[in-house]
Amino acid sequence: MTDIRWLDETEMAAWRAFLSTSHLLERRIEEQLKAAAGLTHPQYEILVRLADAPGRSMRMTELARGVVVSKSALTYQITQLEKAGLVERATCPSDERGVLAVLTDAGRRCLERVAPGHLEVVRAYLIDRLSRAELETMTTAMTKTERALRT
Repeated sequence: MTDIRWLDETEMAAWRAFLSTSHLLERRIEEQLKAAAGLTHPQYEILVRLADAPGRSMRMTELARGVVVSKSALTYQITQLEKAGLVERATCPSDERGVLAVLTDAGRRCLERVAPGHLEVVRAYLIDRLSRAELETMTTAMTKTERALRT
């Protein structure tokens, strides 16, 4: 049996701070998006990624990877966004088996309306609470963790 490397006091404090902060921030973001547009955070992230993509469209598999959800979870979210008229699906022109998610004009308008409130929450509870150096450190740390998780 291998020795367990229990978290020391500093490590435990960091872990608990990360957990509580990420849960609280996620809850606050969800509340704002629900109140502003009836969107979930994953749905908002889908709209943002599509708005930033060339032609306001992405292959579903690439979108699932970017939003960090399973293909079935993305399919569910896209279906909800389609029902709301914010996204539509299209066949990929370069591969008939591929499916694209496409941001509609209504989806773009929704994003333009909701984004300022979302930004207010992100700034008020995260970005504006940290110094530039702390933001850079956080980016470095989270990027290391993301790389490890994506391999």
